[in-house]
Amino acid sequence: GNMISRIILINVFVYIVINLINVFDANTGFAQLLIHKLSIVSDPLKLLLQLWAVITHMFLHVGFWHILWNMLLLYWFGRIVGDLLGDQRILPLYILGGLSGAVFFIIWDQFLPGGSGVAWAYGASAAVWAIIMATAMTAPDYIFNLILIGPVRIKYIALAMFLLDLISTGNNVNTGGFFGHMGGAFFGLFYVYMLRKGTDLTAHLQWNPDARPKRRKTSRKKFKVYRNTEEDKVQRPSEGFSEQKELDRILDKIKAEGYDQLTSEEKDFLYQASKKK
Repeated sequence: GNMISRIILINVFVYIVINLINVFDANTGFAQLLIHKLSIVSDPLKLLLQLWAVITHMFLHVGFWHILWNMLLLYWFGRIVGDLLGDQRILPLYILGGLSGAVFFIIWDQFLPGGSGVAWAYGASAAVWAIIMATAMTAPDYIFNLILIGPVRIKYIALAMFLLDLISTGNNVNTGGFFGHMGGAFFGLFYVYMLRKGTDLTAHLQWNPDARPKRRKTSRKKFKVYRNTEEDKVQRPSEGFSEQKELDRILDKIKAEGYDQLTSEEKDFLYQASKKK
C-alpha cells in the first residue's frame, strides 16, 4: 500500500505487542518499563540515555481510543496530502511533525507554568497534526462529508479541532499533550509555506522504493487556465477536453515528480478543481 497504510500498520503492530505484553506481564511491571523506555521524556538528561525515544514515541499507543482516533485522522487527511504533495513526502512529514511536537512538549514541561520537570509522552498525535495542517493549508477548500453535519471544508474542520484541543487545557486535561499537538501543527503549516517558497524541508529524508523515474518533458502544449471574473471566463480547448482526465494527469504527475514540479497553470487548475469538490 501507500505510505499512510504502512505507517498505520506499524502503529497497530506496536499497539498489539505492547498490550499483549501488558496482559501476560501484570505482576513484574515490565510492560510499564517498556512504555517509559519508548516514550519521550521531558528531562533532557534522561532523554540522552534513551535517544531512540525521539522516534519510537510517535508510533506508541496504549489506549484503544487513542490509537483509533489518531489512525482515522491520519487516514482521512493523509490520503489527501499524499495525493497532492506526493507519497514520498508522507513519512518525513510524519517524523518531522512528531519531532516538532516533542520539542514543544519538552519546552512546556521545562520552562512554562504547569510543567513538572520530568514527564513522559507518547502517541502519534503531533505527527498526525502535522499531516492535518499540511492538508488544510494545501487544499483548504477540499470538502469532507461529515455524518449528521454534511459537507464541510477542511479548513473549518482543522479550526474546530484546534479549538476543542485548546478548550481541553482549561480543565487541565492533557496540557502537555496540547503543546505537543501544536508543535506538530506548526510544523505542518511551516512545511507547506516553505514548500511554496521553493524549499522542501523533507528533501533529504525522502525514500520511495516504488518511485518511477521522472518523465521527460514533451513538446505537448500546456493547458492554460485563467481565473474567473465577471468579464473573463475560463478559456478551454473546445475539442477533446476532459476536466477529469486533466485532473488525473496532474495527480499522476504529483505522485511521480512532486507538487513543486507543477507549472503555475497546473497548480491553478488544481486549486480551481479543489473548490468544486
